[in-house]
Amino acid sequence: MSKSSQKARLFQNAPKSSDSSRSGVSTRLFTWFGLNGEIIAHAGRKVATRRGYCTVTQPARDVTLFEHDRTRFFRLLAVFCGGQFVFWTYLAQFAFTGLRDTGGKGDKGRAKAPTTTGLAGMWSFEMNLGSNAWRYGFTLGCLTIGAGIVGLGAVFCRRCVSKVVLHQGGRMVTVCTQSPLGPTRGRTLTVPLNQVACHAHRQESPSFIPLRIKGHRLYFLLDKEGTVNNTRLFDITVGAYRPF
Repeated sequence: MSKSSQKARLFQNAPKSSDSSRSGVSTRLFTWFGLNGEIIAHAGRKVATRRGYCTVTQPARDVTLFEHDRTRFFRLLAVFCGGQFVFWTYLAQFAFTGLRDTGGKGDKGRAKAPTTTGLAGMWSFEMNLGSNAWRYGFTLGCLTIGAGIVGLGAVFCRRCVSKVVLHQGGRMVTVCTQSPLGPTRGRTLTVPLNQVACHAHRQESPSFIPLRIKGHRLYFLLDKEGTVNNTRLFDITVGAYRPF
């Protein structure tokens, strides 16, 4: 075979090899761009998801997360506590002024026998309800019970939450408590979000959701009968657990 024929054959085979190399290069480029397109799309979805999460926790306006108006109940509670205080105060006044000492001498120079109590003859002791120890003790006990009932009612009223508001930007939270005078006459606390935490999930609590605010010893109580307007936003902001 002559050299000219060999060159002709090589010249004819050259386009085929170049075409095959071009097809291989194009295939590799297509595969590379396809993989990178999926990676870029996946990364874009992550970024979008992350941005969406941040925008959800940072609302553009004030959002009322929880509300529950129990003004009627706390008015009845106030009436009950007031009645109990009046009753126990009257009983203390009666004990202080009405009890008489029975240990002294009575009329006609006869000594009055002190009141004796016993249980089936096993033990007995003398009891003089008019003595200073019994009189002052009974009076102090009645005043303590009346003041305790009023104090427990006041603490329960100041710890029951009527409204929780997440402010614009998601950094501040306002907690409003109940009041017998009306829903807007209760105590109002505005604190940063990182100082508010729930120590129990709202679905795990049977009757009240315990809300903790940094700097306050007792819990604030959210009634389960109240309305949670945005459950997802509540769970990731106010309802989240944060160690103090």
